Amino acid sequence: MTDRSILITGAGAGIGRATARAFLAAGWEVSLLGRRRAALEETAGDAPARILVADVGDPAEVEAAFARLPRLDVLFNNAGISAPAAPIDEIPVEKWLEVSRTNITGMFLCARAAFGLMRRQTPRGGRIINNGSISAHVPRPGSVPYTMSKHAVTGLTRTLALDGRAFDIACAQIDIGNALTDMAAKFQTAVPQADGSIRAEPVMDVDHVAAMVLHMASLPLEVNTPFVTIMARDMPYIGRG
Repeated sequence: MTDRSILITGAGAGIGRATARAFLAAGWEVSLLGRRRAALEETAGDAPARILVADVGDPAEVEAAFARLPRLDVLFNNAGISAPAAPIDEIPVEKWLEVSRTNITGMFLCARAAFGLMRRQTPRGGRIINNGSISAHVPRPGSVPYTMSKHAVTGLTRTLALDGRAFDIACAQIDIGNALTDMAAKFQTAVPQADGSIRAEPVMDVDHVAAMVLHMASLPLEVNTPFVTIMARDMPYIGRG
């Protein structure tokens, strides 16, 4: 059991839900943030989680949500969306704006709110863990909006890891490959490859991701894991393309 606190964005499904349940089981004080109250309540089940209904891309809603926290030790900056694969000239501008609003603006707003809270609370400090992607290193075909957004997340991580030192704030990034969530279910049947073929890819249980985030969050603040990659062992990442 612990008296430490974490806020998880995108907690209503997928990686966010699995991670939230891992922290609840470990005895953390958990705040769940997402757009759908029913989904957040389903994540919490009977556990005493704090439900924060907010859109990460809305500055006022993010500020209001973080204002409800008495303290914050860890932010898992997880909320993100993708776009259907297509060449850049076939991607609607509206889809790019939608992805960037969540994956870039949302990450910025939540990190900003967490950073401000952590530097001013007593005792000060905390940890921000950004959900990046292996796409920030090696993209999939037709993934311009998602890949660009995850490069932005890496820039956020590197800068906050530096700026946070003066305030006892650590910042890390977890890059995840083929965790089996509803979003990744298609990986088991048909995924476009760099050579133009379409093949199934290995996946891993999403609980492995949750366990890694819990490990990262549990480290003392004088220790950081700036970048961690966790992936299905045989997926086409090492050697992709």
